[in-house]
Amino acid sequence: MPRRRLLIASVPLVLLSTGCRSADLFAGPDPLGGRPPLAHDTVVLQDAIAAELDLISRYKSAISTSSEPILPALLAQHQQHLAQLKARLIVPAGAQQTASPAASPAASPSASSAPAPAAHPVDGLRDAELASAASLTARLVSVQPSLAQLFASIAASDASHANALGGS
Repeated sequence: MPRRRLLIASVPLVLLSTGCRSADLFAGPDPLGGRPPLAHDTVVLQDAIAAELDLISRYKSAISTSSEPILPALLAQHQQHLAQLKARLIVPAGAQQTASPAASPAASPSASSAPAPAAHPVDGLRDAELASAASLTARLVSVQPSLAQLFASIAASDASHANALGGS
């Protein structure tokens, strides 16, 4: 019995010392090859969460400088959107939250189409809502149907927020 355990325990060492990868001998992912990259939907979801956090930050800033009565209600809806997005996020233990260049703000569609700050806070929020709706809509074709449904729902909400803020 001890010989069998010794033999089984030495297989990874033999593979490493001979330059073999375990994937050369076995089907499936290489258990010695490190963590696989995050799934596309996970990266897109992380980007949507970052965009939602940005909108929430914009609303908090606008509420502090504007007396528009609708802003707190719209902020509350964005906080609900964030909770729904975060509930879908499953990141394997030890994986980096931003493992892809697509998750970085500079490479995300929402950041590249983010509106410039407007003279009036409500104008900036309206522009940000429209940009968010457009960004989420553009992602619909690249994600799984259940995530696309959530993105479509949030995009529709963002478009209605833009309308409530005086958009056309």
